Amino acid sequence: MSRPPKNIPLGVALIPVIALLAGLITLIAVKGSGAVNEWSAPILLTAAALAVGISVGGYGRPWRAVMLGMVKSFRQIIPSFPVLLLIGAVSATWMLSGTVPMLIEWGLEILNPTLFLFITCAVCSVISVLTGSSWTTIATIGVAFMGIGTVIGYSPGWIAGAIISGAYFGDKVSPLSDTTVLASSSTGVRLFTHIRYLMITSVPAMTVALIVFLTAGFLTAHEGRADTLEMEQALRTAFRLTPWLLAVPAVTVTAIAVRFNTCIVLAISALTGLAAIFIFQPGVTAAFADMGHGHLTAAARILLTDTALATGHPLLDDLVATGGMKGMLPTVELVAAAMVFGGALMGSGMLTSITGAFTRRLPGGPRSVVTATVGSGLFLNSCTADQYLSIIIGGNLYKKIYNRNRLESKLLSRSLEDSISVTSVLIPWNSCGVTQSAVLGVATLTYLPYCVFNILSPLMSLAMAWTGFRIRRLHSHRHANSPGGLA
Repeated sequence: MSRPPKNIPLGVALIPVIALLAGLITLIAVKGSGAVNEWSAPILLTAAALAVGISVGGYGRPWRAVMLGMVKSFRQIIPSFPVLLLIGAVSATWMLSGTVPMLIEWGLEILNPTLFLFITCAVCSVISVLTGSSWTTIATIGVAFMGIGTVIGYSPGWIAGAIISGAYFGDKVSPLSDTTVLASSSTGVRLFTHIRYLMITSVPAMTVALIVFLTAGFLTAHEGRADTLEMEQALRTAFRLTPWLLAVPAVTVTAIAVRFNTCIVLAISALTGLAAIFIFQPGVTAAFADMGHGHLTAAARILLTDTALATGHPLLDDLVATGGMKGMLPTVELVAAAMVFGGALMGSGMLTSITGAFTRRLPGGPRSVVTATVGSGLFLNSCTADQYLSIIIGGNLYKKIYNRNRLESKLLSRSLEDSISVTSVLIPWNSCGVTQSAVLGVATLTYLPYCVFNILSPLMSLAMAWTGFRIRRLHSHRHANSPGGLA
């Protein structure tokens, strides 16, 4: 009879995590932050192999348990793969159809450069509330704002920070958002009770973010970086810009309103953009069509491979270059490596040892419990590399603790959202960080300091807990188990 596996001590369980962080820090020190996306996958796989070797070889953990952890991680993350590929197709078709160039031209004509960051953040937040998806918002209107801001003269970090702050605020408080629904349902809180309670931390964080972006606009010099008139002329020369191109985003919004799932929405959006290329951009179609093959070859190239157009303007050449589905393959690879790392930590039992350390002998006051929840959320986001899995694990981990300490369930759901949903995009190897970095063309560590809302959200959650604002204990354990606690 085989002996049962030994419990893995906390110090040993932390070895793969420390190895991962040490590898990334060394990489940044030697090659710079821009190399993180390129080298994160091998570092994650090395850390995963270390976790498996320690648990199976040193502590007798069965291979079956490790594989079950991998399968659990795989099931949670695999739906993101077709979404990632379709985002690449949407980015390519929206750009080459002239939809994004038209939005860039309008933005250059209409937007006040001083108010650009403020407006970008506000518009992205509204669109994300309506769509319930930060990913869709960033892949469409976010790309257009990225182009406008680049021409105006803002640094990529500031532009991406404004886009991401707005998109994740909307995603966080939208009743259509999957993470919002997941956080409320996994903790037994009514959806709109959860959203109302979220507003207590989200609105102040967003207000500060908007003030920061407004101030940055006044302090940034916009002249001399690019000639906007020259860029507008180059856009009109390279593309046929017509209001009819608004049909592309209109069809996308309609698909969202009908409540199609994300993959179908993105597929419809990509195909509509592709049709717009053939209808409105004959020059672009001709540039990618081979003799004797015509539209079919052009469509395949645009959707599947990287493309480039010679416009005669270097900055515009960079803006209109697209990667298609091929351009998202490195992102898929990195997400898969993160999935393996998260699965190895779960299957090896190391994640249980680490999370147990967060909750063991935890004092019962709201300050300590919320602080531990926020810390666990950030840690889980880093280890599992997936916000959905982190929310589920965090909810299961802390349900009994909040119940035991007579704390409202909605406090748990809010703490999970504040520390997981909006911070996932700040972690270079998390699926959200990897995706938005690829879509916007800005390294995660480059835009991180400028994602004001995302940084403030967990801090605001801690501030509310330490001041006790709108936090109260329940009178009995029976109420703590009721959906939503005290609404």
